[in-house]
Amino acid sequence: MTEIYRVDSVWQLAGVYEVRTRTFVNGQGIPKELEFDEVYGERYCYLLLEENQTAVATARINLTHEEYAKIERVGVIPEFQNKGYGRILIDAAENWIRELGIHKIVITSQQQAVGFYESLGYIAKPEIIIKSAIPIVYTEKEIS
Repeated sequence: MTEIYRVDSVWQLAGVYEVRTRTFVNGQGIPKELEFDEVYGERYCYLLLEENQTAVATARINLTHEEYAKIERVGVIPEFQNKGYGRILIDAAENWIRELGIHKIVITSQQQAVGFYESLGYIAKPEIIIKSAIPIVYTEKEIS
């Protein structure tokens, strides 16, 4: 059974961090200090997707920008990738952002994920250069 949580408790946040550790730190070798870059006091929302009570996917919604929301740290643990969980997660993030009255979404992603985001209607903007320790591509989408 698939459940999506708008994280509002510590146990759910633990699932978020478990997915990010397995996907990015252990799976891709991204240093912990780069992966876990949240700033206390900033406005973030988290989504957690569980399959049969196992944390399998997560996303962070960054609400620190006035003109758009930014979907970040989208991760699906390796053994659950390519099963549609990423699409479910992005749909849930877009719905939450829409409910907040925001109409523009930005996603900066690793190069290998750009095609996935394009398949969901995001437009890559390679002319926008983002300085980052990990090469990333800027994509955006207008929602109504």
